[in-house]
Amino acid sequence: MSARDLILARIRRALPEPRPDSAIPRDYLQVHGARTPAETADLLAANLTEYRAKVHRVDEDGITMLLMRLLAERGSKSVLVPPGLPPHWTAAVDPTRIHDRAASTPYQLDAVDSVVTGCALAVAETGTIVLDGGPGQGRRRITLIPDHHICVVRVPGQVVDSIPRALPLLDPTRPLTWISGPSATSDIELDRVEGVHGPRTLEVVLLGAQ
Repeated sequence: MSARDLILARIRRALPEPRPDSAIPRDYLQVHGARTPAETADLLAANLTEYRAKVHRVDEDGITMLLMRLLAERGSKSVLVPPGLPPHWTAAVDPTRIHDRAASTPYQLDAVDSVVTGCALAVAETGTIVLDGGPGQGRRRITLIPDHHICVVRVPGQVVDSIPRALPLLDPTRPLTWISGPSATSDIELDRVEGVHGPRTLEVVLLGAQ
């Protein structure tokens, strides 16, 4: 048993009943309203747009050309690609492709123009993209440091209606990153500043939704 496990076990023993690991009734609504898969994708797109993400729809035949166009419009000269991303997605990409490496420093990642990843899933009701560090997503830091993130979501397979529907599908031991639009914050005068703790520009490609 590690020191962490020992400390957590002592905390659990010290907590009064009911303890956090006891059964908790979850009788709230799992989803708000009935929607078809197409309507769920439309809701996701609408909420992402509300959060100032740029949403694109494409089928499998057009994904390569779309990614090439988005990177060209951005003027990206380098693009970071996680190892599990389908090779044909970026096969025609002109910028220099950089691979996700553990040895990369924050300064090196900051110099990357764009990053292209997949996702674990997306939540329609909240307009949220969830990353879990899978092979098509790479390490968490590659989506937090570069200024431009293109995230591909497979529709309808990776889209769920709500947070309660999403949680059972996710592994809580993985490094989960929940993204609702580009990184943004506001000061006391409510002046919005983007790109403080993540990419300034988020583009979401709904793959399979036309």
